[in-house]
Amino acid sequence: MTSFPSWSASAPDLVAVAAGRSAADLVICGGALVNVQSREVLEGWEVAIVAGRFAYVGPDASHCVGEQTEVVEAQGRYLIPGLCDAHMHIESGMLTPAEFAAAVTPHGTTTMFTDPHEIANVLGLDGVRMMHDEAMMQPINIFTQMPSCAPSAPGLETTGFEIGPEDVAEAM
Repeated sequence: MTSFPSWSASAPDLVAVAAGRSAADLVICGGALVNVQSREVLEGWEVAIVAGRFAYVGPDASHCVGEQTEVVEAQGRYLIPGLCDAHMHIESGMLTPAEFAAAVTPHGTTTMFTDPHEIANVLGLDGVRMMHDEAMMQPINIFTQMPSCAPSAPGLETTGFEIGPEDVAEAM
């Protein structure tokens, strides 16, 4: 798994590259940037990267190129931000966090927020901890949410374990 310096440690280098005072490690030229906020595809945009972080995104990154900069021509290929799945249940797919991460990463998912309520039904708080521990070892961001209760409809489901307010408080 790649480890990045903290934002505060990276900021001076990112600003220097964006301002053209330092060279980027990598510049990707001639891409079609997908702006997920405005729902536009911006043709011919460029991206400058230093230490694994985006330093510049815009129509001309030539000011970020130095002698050691690797320049890649995107040839109109799409450039998209990492995709985020805001609510999902990994175990619904009968997969572990590692298997799920391996399946979605090649398609652009970089972040997930998971609710492991199904494993909580079967293994309780220990199951939630196991899912969280494996999620922390993946090359993408997996944020484990604590199920508010298990089962989701007490008295209507038969489960192996129950999670109540005390368990939620302990997990937090």
